[in-house]
Amino acid sequence: MSDASDQITQRIEQLGDWRGATLARLRELIHEADPEVVEEWKWMGTPVWSHEGGITTGESYKQVVKLTFFRGAALPDPQKLFNSSLEGNTRRAIDFREGEKIKEAAFKKLIRAAVDANVAVRAAKKTKPKAAKPEKTKTKTKTK
Repeated sequence: MSDASDQITQRIEQLGDWRGATLARLRELIHEADPEVVEEWKWMGTPVWSHEGGITTGESYKQVVKLTFFRGAALPDPQKLFNSSLEGNTRRAIDFREGEKIKEAAFKKLIRAAVDANVAVRAAKKTKPKAAKPEKTKTKTKTK
């Protein structure tokens, strides 16, 4: 287990209540949906799951466990899982509240869609020709 994975495990244990249990279950579902996912610990204590770029963050607040998807606005969401940060052009989030049932199959499809989007963006960047650098022009400096 990596340092980041250990820190995520510690965060889950520190929460110790429904938020820890919810974050632990979401973590399991993320790994089931993408066995190649990488766990990271960023921004002074935020769990991040990545594959060819960021997939989602996992934050815990008093009333919610929030998963923010980096490319959420571009992902299909037929089950309407996104219920927070809906006004942004890029990110979308899901707020999980105490006692709410996780739509596990739909959640795993959303994770797969996020991974697929990251892979597609990386592939497009690799095939896109690099723009030619403009030629440098020499400037003459006047000497006295």
